[in-house]
Amino acid sequence: MSPEAHSAPRSLAEALRARDDSSLAALLRSRPDLVTPVPTDLTQLATRAGTRASVLRALERLDRFALQTAEALAVAPDPASYDTLLGLMAGDAGDPAVAGALPRALGTLREQALVWGGDDRLRLVRTAREVLAPSPQHPSPTGLGPTVREATSGMSPGRIQEIVTTAGLPSTHDPVSAVAALTALFTHRKKLARLLGQAPEAAREVLSRLVWGPPYGQVTADPAAHLRWLLDRGLLLPTAPGTVVLPREVALHLRAGRAHRAAEPLPPAVAPAATHSARVVDATAAGQAYTALATVEELLKEWDEGGPAVLRAGGLSVRDLKRTAVALDVSEPVAAFWVELAYAAGLIASDGEADERYAATPAYDEWLEQPPAERWVRLAQAWLAATRTPGLVGGRDAKDRTLSALGPGLDRSAAPEVRHRVLSLLAGMGPGAVPDAESVLARLRWERPLRGGRRDGEDDLRSRLARWTLSEAELLGLTGRGALSSHGRALLGAPPAAGPGSPAAEAPGAGSSTAGGGPGADAGEAGTGATGAGTAGTGAPGHSDSAHPDSGHPASGGPGDKLPVHRHRVPDRLVPLSGPEQAVAGAAAARLLAPLLPEPLDHVLLQADLTAVAPGPLRRPLADMLGVLADVESKGGATVYRFTPASVRRALDAGRTAADLHAFLTEHSRTPVPQPLAYLIDDVARRHGHLRVGAASAYVRCDDDALLNEILADKRAAALRLRRLAPTVLAAPADPATLLEGLRAMGYAPAAESAEGDVLIARAHAHRTPPRAAPEPVPDGPPPPDATLLAAAIRAIRAGDLAATTPRKPVGEPLAGGELPRTSSAETLATVQAAVLTGDSLWIGYVNAEGAASQRVISPVRVEGGFVTAYDHTADEVRTYPLHRITGVAELAED
Repeated sequence: MSPEAHSAPRSLAEALRARDDSSLAALLRSRPDLVTPVPTDLTQLATRAGTRASVLRALERLDRFALQTAEALAVAPDPASYDTLLGLMAGDAGDPAVAGALPRALGTLREQALVWGGDDRLRLVRTAREVLAPSPQHPSPTGLGPTVREATSGMSPGRIQEIVTTAGLPSTHDPVSAVAALTALFTHRKKLARLLGQAPEAAREVLSRLVWGPPYGQVTADPAAHLRWLLDRGLLLPTAPGTVVLPREVALHLRAGRAHRAAEPLPPAVAPAATHSARVVDATAAGQAYTALATVEELLKEWDEGGPAVLRAGGLSVRDLKRTAVALDVSEPVAAFWVELAYAAGLIASDGEADERYAATPAYDEWLEQPPAERWVRLAQAWLAATRTPGLVGGRDAKDRTLSALGPGLDRSAAPEVRHRVLSLLAGMGPGAVPDAESVLARLRWERPLRGGRRDGEDDLRSRLARWTLSEAELLGLTGRGALSSHGRALLGAPPAAGPGSPAAEAPGAGSSTAGGGPGADAGEAGTGATGAGTAGTGAPGHSDSAHPDSGHPASGGPGDKLPVHRHRVPDRLVPLSGPEQAVAGAAAARLLAPLLPEPLDHVLLQADLTAVAPGPLRRPLADMLGVLADVESKGGATVYRFTPASVRRALDAGRTAADLHAFLTEHSRTPVPQPLAYLIDDVARRHGHLRVGAASAYVRCDDDALLNEILADKRAAALRLRRLAPTVLAAPADPATLLEGLRAMGYAPAAESAEGDVLIARAHAHRTPPRAAPEPVPDGPPPPDATLLAAAIRAIRAGDLAATTPRKPVGEPLAGGELPRTSSAETLATVQAAVLTGDSLWIGYVNAEGAASQRVISPVRVEGGFVTAYDHTADEVRTYPLHRITGVAELAED
């Protein structure tokens, strides 16, 4: 036997044992569920990596070509050689693109411990084979059926011999050899071609219908002659009464050796639909970012005194969502987006009162004090990380209940990853490039075919999330006219785009290279990626969009390809940023956005038609006061305010005097105060407070008894049921608020007064919730471990594996199954004391205070008081162990 055969791993645990620390770290990073909790040794790690739940999660994260490679291994012999796998993927004629990309795909499967063994003995882990291998209940994605041996497992020996004889083979003495002979015939290309050449035309047509799957068909009890011809020669084999199947070996021959109808070694390129100037994109995105800030402020101002009630099941009612959409002048889906965005940023929440309502949080007041660019960064980062999906509002859950805004059931753990991936694809294009939406969806389906779950092009969850991402990014101002902006690129942590009109274009070495994946991109990068250079743990290719058949460059990037080096290429896959990195990226985005946002103005333009025009955003004190004194009539690039008697009275009720209002308008208007507006203010002020309303239940008093007579004579006052108490006092059974509203509806301007006779000033009461944290995103499985955890986990696994595999001298009577040996207390004490003197290491079995048993390799330092102090190789530290908790001890073998 060759040395290679001796060194070949016999199990996944042995294959993991042969890995170095960086390879183990890549495995744990790509499959974080394996490290929670930390395995005790490599055998436990291998066992956990082979569990069904873990394997399914790993398969879901494979790209289409890596998944196709795993599917091909599932229908290949176990084990299979690399050449066999290549033949299944590329077919008899070969395919340079497949041959170039296969090492990368196989490397991904090996890195994620889905495949182990050398190139001569590739093995797919048993659970993955069970999931991907064909069966009547779960057809294989390859469309292949069972092998001859599997299909004939329940067939009678006599029937097998009849098939062998009819196929032109000599009869055998047993069914096993007969099946082997039939398999050899079907795997011999020339012999099988001669046999199929004798088949009737109708029989060959039947095979052509089954060849690409599904491989099962129905036959009657008395099949037609052409079907009988196929059945008699084993080209169709019965699996159940009335059901036949095309054997895998025959299908592969008819497919020219291909396991898949079309292998997809390269990701589809993201095609540009249009291109705009980078400056136009940034200006458009900045304008939309300002609109986003204004919309969120308007929403919170609408809910400032207490927003809509919380439904019993949680969330916002359909009526309240419609009302909010009308107030914001947007559609209901867009209103749901803004409401959910404010909620994700921690600006609104439930107040938790008995009559539960939504209201602004204290964080909203802090947010208002920040510069506009920083406020936008907070909204954008909250959107990027949120798992709540506003696009689902109005849909139905699994129990056919309507999904409401701010309600339960809107979390989708894949949302942050899809948002980040879509924006990363935009960052990989040239500056100002607008992606074709369908090409983005095709790319996502290639990268996560199982997670999408559909191969027919219809919208799955990831596709819908991608569409929502493109529209929401435009609403938020991350993109402008469909292209990623400079501040959006900075927020992702991507380097500046290189291209005409962008700062990176003047960088040394930029030359004529492009930032997209089209002609002129570095195909050498694609070749490198195709041979195994990929991002650890993503399962996505390391090559870029330039490695595409349409790019005009070889996909494999083989020797001799001398192409320009692209020095400013954006990485194909951006990694989500950590907390400190997010702060840095947010600050960079704010710096780029701040100069593009309009400066707040301190003036308005008053017009003779009782309107004021704000030609841009107003400074906060001016905007707040103007919002009390006038009503917003229209919004847009310029906001139009209208002055009415009710709005002026609102300002007077808030404690302002007519002189205050005149001074305010004179100070902040670039045009003279129109005479009609001055008359309006004076007229309302002159009548404001002339009538006084108090509690009697309510009363009206006025020094002008003629005015009270006028009110009593007015038919509209009948509903108030007023009666005269004195020449200057009227009383009513209604409460003061109702009386105030009734008199105002009649055209009067009464003022409320206190019990002391002072005028009451009506100010809006800002309702705030108690301090509330922003909602936590729902994680998509365990989070990837950081470098510190990875290093500690690998050290613990290595030490545990050392304790489990170190050769030991036999001491005492071992337990059943070769577990820990048991030694008496005297033997344990004597062995440990001897090791202190000799400096030898020992293998011990130890049970801690919680009853958990473990194996450890220790080097005893001293023994005293019933305790042994030793250096624990498993924990990589000095520890003290009670002797009575050591179940057994053994010296390590000398070798």
